[in-house]
Amino acid sequence: MWRLKQMIHALDPSLSALRALGKKMEVTANNISNVNTFGFKKSRALFQEASPSGVMVSISQVNTPGSPLPPEDGAKGAQESSNVEVEEEMVNLITTKHAYAANLKSLQAEDEILGTLLDIVDR
Repeated sequence: MWRLKQMIHALDPSLSALRALGKKMEVTANNISNVNTFGFKKSRALFQEASPSGVMVSISQVNTPGSPLPPEDGAKGAQESSNVEVEEEMVNLITTKHAYAANLKSLQAEDEILGTLLDIVDR
């Protein structure tokens, strides 16, 4: 029984990574949805190792300036575009998707192993 509990705890790092990757996806989606918002500053989801095993996410704002825009009719001074680069965000989406899929595969493999183990013990 102790071994079974240990094997179930082996799922924790992948589950933690899936939660972290979901948060990263939310941050990327927010950046993309605000690409045309004047003055918007993009955010980044940074991963850190969590103890005893897992992943923590910290979100930070990137304060680089956007491109200057000419003033709109009746507005005083120039405006600034968002600092979101769609190309960079698309790369983030692709890499996050692949990392998510890899963690799902490891969960599926662990599920199959646990199923086989339970079949053996049940005999």
